[in-house]
Amino acid sequence: MKRRTRRYSWLMTVCLTLFIGSLPVWYLAGTGWALAMCAVAAVIPPFAVIIANTADPDDPADHDTRYGPNAE
Repeated sequence: MKRRTRRYSWLMTVCLTLFIGSLPVWYLAGTGWALAMCAVAAVIPPFAVIIANTADPDDPADHDTRYGPNAE
């Protein structure tokens, strides 16, 4: 479970950093770069949820899953 949480937290930190960092980029580099950063940040949360919900092959609690790497 810790590995899932670390992955999700890392991805969401990157997402928030991109959103927050787009304001100084807007002032320094222009609107195009800031919008590109916001677009990338908007795509990250669905992938973070998908990655956080995948079964961990090293976690014994995930061995009863019906799908994924531990499925029988």
